[in-house]
Parts: sequence; C-alpha cells; structure tokens
Amino acid sequence: MANSFCKFCGTKFSSVPSLTSASCFRHPDGANKGKHALYEGSEKKQYTCKFCGTNYNAISSLTSASCFRHPDGANKGKHSPAL
Repeated sequence: MANSFCKFCGTKFSSVPSLTSASCFRHPDGANKGKHALYEGSEKKQYTCKFCGTNYNAISSLTSASCFRHPDGANKGKHSPAL
C-alpha cells in the first residue's frame, strides 16, 4: 500500500481515511482549524513548489518553508507542492 501525504504539512499516513480524519497543524485557516488534505501527486525523490519552483527532498521540508512567490505576498505563506 502506498503512503498518503498531507499537502499542507507533508505528514505521512498509511491510509487516506487516517489522513483526512486528523487535524493539521499547518492548515491554511490556522493551526488545527482544519483537517489534513491529501497531496494527490505521487511519491517522489524531489518535490517542487508550484509557486516558485524550489525543490526539496521531502514534502514535509517543502511545506515547512516560506515561499518568496506565495500568492498572499513574499514569505506570507508556505511552499505548496506541485503535482
């Protein structure tokens, strides 16, 4: 069975139901104000931010760093993984 990842924080889960039932500490509405959301891309060796093109080896590293090209303004949001 393939792993499932949250697109907001990169946390790895063994199943989609366990992912979507837990609160996310990096949810866009605020820490733990929403559930994890499924990253719909495949598991990769490198993940690319859809806003700026920066690459990271882990989705959790990508989603923890601020993005200088975020739509809300420079460094006003985190990198978001491209599919």
